[in-house]
Amino acid sequence: MSKLLFAGAAALLATNVMAACPSVSGPNEGGAFPHLFERAEFEQKYGCAMSFSENPAIAKLNARIAGNPDLMPLAKRLPAEPLVIAPYGQIGIYGGVLDGISKATESGTSDLLSVRHVNLVRYNDDLQTVVPNIAKSWTWNEDFTQLTFELRKGHKWSDGSAFTADDIAFWYNNMLMDTNIIEKPKDRFMSEGKPMKVEALDETTVRFTLNAPKPGLLANFALDYAQPFQPKHLLSKFHPEFNKDADKLAKELGFDNGYAVINFYYGQSDWKDVPTPLLKDKAASDRLVKAGFTAIAPTLESHLVVEETLEGRRLVANPYFFQVDTAGNQLPYINEINEVFIGDQDIQTAKLIAGDVDYKSQAVNLPQAPVLLENKEQGNYEIALRPTIGETTFAFNLTDKDMEKRAVFNDVNFRRAMSVAVNRDQINEIAYFGLGKPTQYTAFDADTASFVTEDLKSAWTQFDQKLAKELLDKAGVVDKDGDGLRDLPSGKKFELNIQYATQGAATEVVEIIANNWNDVGVKATIKEVTSDEYRNSQTANDLSVMFWVMGRPLATLASDTQTLLPPYDNFFGLRTGMLWAQYRDTNGTEGVKPPQTVNEMQKMADRFVTLPSGSDESNKLGVEIAKRVVDDLFIIGTVKAVNPIYRSNKLGNFETPKTWSYDYYRVYPYLPSQWYLDEQGVAKY
Repeated sequence: MSKLLFAGAAALLATNVMAACPSVSGPNEGGAFPHLFERAEFEQKYGCAMSFSENPAIAKLNARIAGNPDLMPLAKRLPAEPLVIAPYGQIGIYGGVLDGISKATESGTSDLLSVRHVNLVRYNDDLQTVVPNIAKSWTWNEDFTQLTFELRKGHKWSDGSAFTADDIAFWYNNMLMDTNIIEKPKDRFMSEGKPMKVEALDETTVRFTLNAPKPGLLANFALDYAQPFQPKHLLSKFHPEFNKDADKLAKELGFDNGYAVINFYYGQSDWKDVPTPLLKDKAASDRLVKAGFTAIAPTLESHLVVEETLEGRRLVANPYFFQVDTAGNQLPYINEINEVFIGDQDIQTAKLIAGDVDYKSQAVNLPQAPVLLENKEQGNYEIALRPTIGETTFAFNLTDKDMEKRAVFNDVNFRRAMSVAVNRDQINEIAYFGLGKPTQYTAFDADTASFVTEDLKSAWTQFDQKLAKELLDKAGVVDKDGDGLRDLPSGKKFELNIQYATQGAATEVVEIIANNWNDVGVKATIKEVTSDEYRNSQTANDLSVMFWVMGRPLATLASDTQTLLPPYDNFFGLRTGMLWAQYRDTNGTEGVKPPQTVNEMQKMADRFVTLPSGSDESNKLGVEIAKRVVDDLFIIGTVKAVNPIYRSNKLGNFETPKTWSYDYYRVYPYLPSQWYLDEQGVAKY
């Protein structure tokens, strides 16, 4: 009997020991990766069993998600293997509204998108190490032609439905590769220009099989804004491959066919900030809810949209989010995100000064920094200046609708002239307060690609208006009527009407460049437009001169070479040679045939993605690519500088990003799910 009593007491003691887990937080606290534990790893390290708690307001927040079912108990909402976060500073406080501003529905939004963003993996805050996120783990085969992910058992979408490997296979095979949904899949999701094989091996295992080695694919998932999973349980109901009555069901809901419903939810784009159904057609959204569907597509992100108008959008915490802190509290801590659309830069600056914003990075330019720094105590915020990845660049439309301008722009003497005509030191002093460095565009962000030489970074960046005039003469752009302004070779007036958006280039930069060009006889006028106006005009091939931030980290170019080939970026970046791109996309049936250098770059780009990043062979080829970019000067660099990052002192557990950049997806590497708000304005860390 005494032995039994002793054994029972020992078991009880063991249970008690296992019952309490420490609330771990602080710099670099974590398991295999800083600030991260898998549940089993955490429990084993501390000899404890985790228990879990929820946000007290979560039921009310869930009730605001139109069409979402009543909540399951927390134990069923969390995965069996949640990702455990050790907060940067301390265990946070539930509640509050994160206030943010964007330019418009699809403009200046990526900094707030990055707050809620998830992907299979992410970069750690060292910006070098890929770490788990949606995926629990991954393995490569020996030659980088097969990448296998293990997911979290019991993970659920925001509507409580199971998230499985089938949702990844469905996204790739039945959405990305279906031209009724995506007209043309992006190259970064292809292998040697052909589809990958994506298969769900079981509920929690998905495998990507490539046609050639592509070691950068993992980094692509860590960097990419596109999410490689979609809710099959919802969208397959409207997909004819899965439901023979898909069109009938869609018509009952007021849509033309099943694909129309899929596109209503998905937006025909992997960019997440297309208008949600709530903005597209509220009546149609209401019909979906009445029929038992959610108002917007379920998500795995930390917050999801519950209201959207042309003035802004409102988001609430995802009640099924897969992360917890070390105390077992389900993340995120912050209840809501309030995103207001403000296109005018002066009004935006006024709101920042007043302290009406909790976090802002995108479309805050360095010329705004002095007034923001001057008022930071009054507004109870901090401003950090961080180096940019990329720089403000400009380009000429190589397939301009004006045939004579097109011919001039395609003369490298003209492009070299317009580069050396620019006073980059003046740009640095006036627009960047001497904090930058004149730099030529090399495609690679040189700070992440050590193989880019100083000669390449400085090529054609000297301020030499005498040389500029000589090169313009060579290009046939001379003053034919004696009015002091250069004309086209035919004698026709030559004028560059520059449209720009402050999201892509500071006004001061554009003004200096336009004045420099006027000084060498090329008449240039400028006009500020909204980001949406700029992007639409650029994509329609209506602009002669483009301005935007360009330059990608090595990790990006090792997996996605779109910025090396026409049109040199997507809808949201700088684009030139639109008709060259059309020619390539249609195998020569439409558009304009690009020069031979484009074909040679294609060969180098195709090979570059097959090589392990940082290897001698990759670096050698990287130098060749950078040299060709500089020789062609299809895109021209200005000054690589720093940019402001704004954060309220109310925002806790905020780690200031190492760079001001879109490429690592803003704050995504810095665990924004563990941010919290202290309304007293004295948040820690």
